[in-house]
Amino acid sequence: MSFKSSVQIALLALFGTGFAQTVDGSKYNNPTAGPPASYFAAATTIPVAALQSAAAKASTAAQDATYPINGDSGAKKVTIHGDWSNFSEGAAFVWVADMDVDCDGLDYKCKGNPDGQAQTNFGALAAYEVPFIVIPDKFGTKYANVLPGNNIGAVICNGKMFYGIYGDTDGDTPQVIGEASWLMARTCFPNDDLNGNSGHGAADVTYILFTGKDAVLPSSALNKNYITNFTTLRSMGDKLMSALAKSLNLSGGTTPPTTTPPSGSCSWAGHCAGASCSSENDCSDDLVCTSGKCA
Repeated sequence: MSFKSSVQIALLALFGTGFAQTVDGSKYNNPTAGPPASYFAAATTIPVAALQSAAAKASTAAQDATYPINGDSGAKKVTIHGDWSNFSEGAAFVWVADMDVDCDGLDYKCKGNPDGQAQTNFGALAAYEVPFIVIPDKFGTKYANVLPGNNIGAVICNGKMFYGIYGDTDGDTPQVIGEASWLMARTCFPNDDLNGNSGHGAADVTYILFTGKDAVLPSSALNKNYITNFTTLRSMGDKLMSALAKSLNLSGGTTPPTTTPPSGSCSWAGHCAGASCSSENDCSDDLVCTSGKCA
């Protein structure tokens, strides 16, 4: 065993497995083998149902905030609400819409996406690897001062919450709302074979997008194509969501949860120390694959 590996194991024994989990994004850039949902799922302490209920009651429209969910004549229109945008902690925009699939960026040739673009607003994100959400371009421009790009966001779908980033805008005519990357959409609705030309049509997905520079995923956790540190994404998401819940006086919002697991456990069940593995990507947190076992 190398000296480096010995030091890693000794440190893990002292402090648990909460070191930042880094990934090679290109290894997950696959339509059927993206990062597992556990990489970007909210902590179990987040009051998801209460947040969804609170979002449904939001009523104050932001400026330039109403858009159709698709380009069809008579399509349902959705409004982005700013009720939570002035909170001192956990400030965010919120809306409820459908979820179409956006593959712009590195994976613009995804199934059902003949007219995709090779770039996203802040790079060329990989839709198979990055859980990103899309907002109308007009809204993004209007609020560029508080939405500079790569802001942490979250969706609530099927009673679950997943974190992502604001990674792209829709500039179609008309501009539409209710879009997310291939990874996010297929994580939310894994049995529906969603693709670039087949989305989730029901307007029952809650979107929460945090504002301000403190809500931006740092460059140490992503590059122009991939999220490289999902621990940072989860940690920031949980912290911001807990602050929002606190501002809304919801149970579960008093103490931000930690993504650092206690000694002897890890953040990806079934992939902890001793689990079978074939590569480092099969092991949680900072564990490494040694002789077929996570250690």
